Amino acid sequence: MAAQPEARVMKFQFVLLVFALALVAGAGFSQTPPASVVGGWKIDVRFGGRESHALRFEARVAGKGSFAAVVPAPNETGPTGATEAEWSENANGSIAFSGPVQFPLGNVGLERGTLVLQGKLQTDGSITGEAKFFPVDQDPSKANPLKSGTFKAIRQLP
Repeated sequence: MAAQPEARVMKFQFVLLVFALALVAGAGFSQTPPASVVGGWKIDVRFGGRESHALRFEARVAGKGSFAAVVPAPNETGPTGATEAEWSENANGSIAFSGPVQFPLGNVGLERGTLVLQGKLQTDGSITGEAKFFPVDQDPSKANPLKSGTFKAIRQLP
């Protein structure tokens, strides 16, 4: 009869071991939540072979944000200021940024239009994809872009 309490202890230890293994195994299969788009992004846009532009995108909650062109010095256009923009993230991991921008045109002018960026989050935390630029008077959902190219967005620390 003295063996019976030892058997109960062994059963209890076995159940605890199985429970612990289940917890460890379950932790390995749990998904890490996707990184939030909210925050600052440095975006490099390339149209064609030579034309490139640098922007800063500030993504805020609820799909709101702002674009600000990073204008190289010396440039006589002055500060272009930030413009209100939007961002979205689809269930398939596609991330889009869109809004009005002003790119330097030579040393004295500005090219105004709507920039639409559509990309995916990469394993290194960057976002890469396709860039399209539409003139101010065109609806991006209905028109062909004036310029097309690529972009890469890198998270910026505050």
